Formats: sequence, C-alpha cells, structure tokens
Amino acid sequence: MPSTGSSWHDGAVSLQELRTLIDRHARPRTVETALEDVHVSAVRRAEPEAPSMSGVVWALIAQGTKRLAVGDRVLEYGAGQYLVASVDLPVTGEFLRVSPDRPALGVGMVLRPALIAELLLQAPPGALPPLGGPAPGLAVSDAPAELVDAAVRLVRLLDRPRDAAVLAPLLRREILWHLVTGEQGATVRQLGLVDSGLAHVSRAVGWIKEHYAEPFRVQDVAALSGMSVSAFHRSFQAVTAMSPIQFQKRIRLQQARLLLAARPRDVTGVGQRVGYESPSQFSREYRRQFGLPPSQDALRLRDAARAG
Repeated sequence: MPSTGSSWHDGAVSLQELRTLIDRHARPRTVETALEDVHVSAVRRAEPEAPSMSGVVWALIAQGTKRLAVGDRVLEYGAGQYLVASVDLPVTGEFLRVSPDRPALGVGMVLRPALIAELLLQAPPGALPPLGGPAPGLAVSDAPAELVDAAVRLVRLLDRPRDAAVLAPLLRREILWHLVTGEQGATVRQLGLVDSGLAHVSRAVGWIKEHYAEPFRVQDVAALSGMSVSAFHRSFQAVTAMSPIQFQKRIRLQQARLLLAARPRDVTGVGQRVGYESPSQFSREYRRQFGLPPSQDALRLRDAARAG
C-alpha cells in the first residue's frame, strides 16, 4: 500500500502536468474544448469581481485561488481543491493574485443529472452511504489523488483526438464516480435523483429564473416544488444561501446589468423590463449590489469592453 507521502507526491506531480496541459489549451481564458461538457480556463491578469451564474458544474483548480460569494456565503478554493455547484446560482467571483507569469488554471465539467442517475443504478449495493438533508448549492473539498489523476487523463485527450471519442465518456464517468463516492457525494447523488430535496429546490430555481420579472407568492412556488412552505423556505435557504425573494432580486439585477451594457442610457426602461416598477428602488438596489448607480456602471462596463 502506498504511503501518505507517496500519495501526496503523486498528486503534486499530477497537478503539475495538469497545469501544463491547461496552460497549453486555455488561451486566452475559458475554452470550451473538443471534449463534450469539458472546459479549461486560464486567467492571466487580475480582474474585478464579476457577477455570473455558477452553472451546474464540477471545477478543479490546478493553480491559483478563486473566491466566490453566493448570498451570505464566501468560499475560497485553490490548487488541488474542487468546487461542486449543484444548482445554477447567481455568484460573484474573482481569481486572486494572478499575473501573466502565474495564471490561474482550472478544468471544469458540466454535471448531467442523467449520467449521474445512470451511474447510481449501476452502483453495487451498500457502496454509497445514505443521503442527508439539503446541502449548500456550492461546496469545496480537497481533491484526492485519484480524482486529480482522472482529470489529468481527461485533459490529455485534447492532444489525442483519435482516442477522445472512446475514452472521454469513460473518464467523465470515472470522475463522476469519484464525486458521488467522495466528500461531496451526497450532493452530487441528489442531482441524479428525481425526487430528492435538491431536485425540488432546483425546480423552484428554474421557475424563478424563467419568470424573474414577474411578482410571485412564495407559497405558489413551494407548491410547484412539491413542498410545504416551511420546508421550502428551509431547503431553499440551505441550498442557495438566499430567500426566494432575494434570489429573484439577484437574478433581476444581473439581467439588468447585461441589458445596460448594451443600452446604458435607458436605465428606467431596463429597470421596468426586469420587473422594477419604481426607478428609485431599482437604482438603490443596483447600487447596493454593484457599487455604482446603473448609469455610471453601464458606462464603466462599456469603457472596459472597449479597452479590452
């Protein structure tokens, strides 16, 4: 049996190879690769905190440190650690202390519930511990050596396109297996279960994202999710770190920012389009979220895009 020291050394060697592979294929930043659902990322200069949607993904850092904020939670993860995002959440994130000489490097994979469900059906009896209650929608863990090794072998296929069609699906399944049996296994497994608590919350998240400009009653969304109002509140807060109304507000403001980048002088129209009846409330909440009034932030974004 290998020693702990040997295991650590193997992991360090694998991370170094992963850095080399990602640095070669991720130019200039995040790249959708030829491998289905697999992305590589290289961030080579410091950038301000930016709001985005997390996606439903697994992401492994090979070099650098990333900070993510969702609701009232702040997470940091660095080289040799991975993030599981089990719900598509509005987040604010930045990479710390990056430079052209030492970029932040990572690899990610979309988590498909159907693939997870198929894997769970094939798991031997007793191989997986019982599920607990709702878990946070974003969670970070240290990556075991076997998970890093599987990631390296997956990214290597970018240099071996002849083998990729056959081996990439197998390596994606291997990574999923390490995830469902690992520290975040309960959360990942819930993605593959139609009637899990996470699935109920995901239905609510999807509905709010689709109807973000419309007012809603929490009891109606709870009923849509198949939960009582009290259970829905607890589960939604546990997964998203926000109340349903706070979640809707975050989605509205992110959509408004995207619209203002193209229409910087139509602040009132954009506010109304995303569901705000009061221009003053829109400006107040926008400034609280992004640090500047909508009109100033829109001009800043436009200038930054031109400079880029």
